[in-house]
Amino acid sequence: MSRSQLAPGVEVVAVDGRGLAVRTPDGEFLRVNTGRVDADALRARLTGDPAGGDRELDRLVDAFAEAGYLTTEDGTPAAGTAPAAWPAARRPVLLLGDPVLTEPLARLLRAAGAAPRPGTPGESVAPDVAAVVWCLDGPVPPGLWDDADRLPQRGVAWQRCHREGWQAYVEPVAAAPSDVTAAHLRARRLAATPAHRELAAYWDGPRTGGAPVRLTAPAAALLAALLADDLARWATDAPGTGALPARRRLRRVDLRTLTVTEHPVLPVPAVTRPPVTAR
Repeated sequence: MSRSQLAPGVEVVAVDGRGLAVRTPDGEFLRVNTGRVDADALRARLTGDPAGGDRELDRLVDAFAEAGYLTTEDGTPAAGTAPAAWPAARRPVLLLGDPVLTEPLARLLRAAGAAPRPGTPGESVAPDVAAVVWCLDGPVPPGLWDDADRLPQRGVAWQRCHREGWQAYVEPVAAAPSDVTAAHLRARRLAATPAHRELAAYWDGPRTGGAPVRLTAPAAALLAALLADDLARWATDAPGTGALPARRRLRRVDLRTLTVTEHPVLPVPAVTRPPVTAR
């Protein structure tokens, strides 16, 4: 009999008069129908005790494993839900932009199994590069990302983030021609605000400001973590966990409070000219 225990973030609680409940990694509570199984025997098995049991107890433990709520002795999920390794073909990642963001991002990507390397804007993307990530500690100059927006059409994943004052924006990974590009994001943001003229003028510059905003180490680490997680999910084809699909989600980070909000975003359809009617 394999020895297993509850996965990190999973807890079982005894509820007065209602039996057992599971608190899932998402913070939800699920009631456990133990049937004829003794609750103490189930709790013992779920904490790693392999002794004793019958068919009904084994069935309940198997249900926990199938739901991904158990790990084996070596710490891997018992139901085969271990995080997938970063595929070799997607390991090469080109990092562009400001070191305050690219350096912590590189450390996280290496730890996840990728092979990031720094690059310079304007350099040609090598055939082996699987993804390009561009991070800016400031607004995006007009036209800077136009060429990179075409990377998904070549089969190269494209990810970016930038800062506007005390707000930072983490854009979704674009890995296919139908995904959301930087140009789509700009168009959607302009369409969503009544201050579209002011926002366009802010992007185009010039801008007059006071003391510069300093990106703190915790803020940079948060942005790098969000970028690394999204890229890892793309690389390993991991399922999304949030309310919005990862490739249809814009994240806005308030750098004063490190609060993250998510906003749905869709590609902007190509505009076609109406047919000319002969007169």
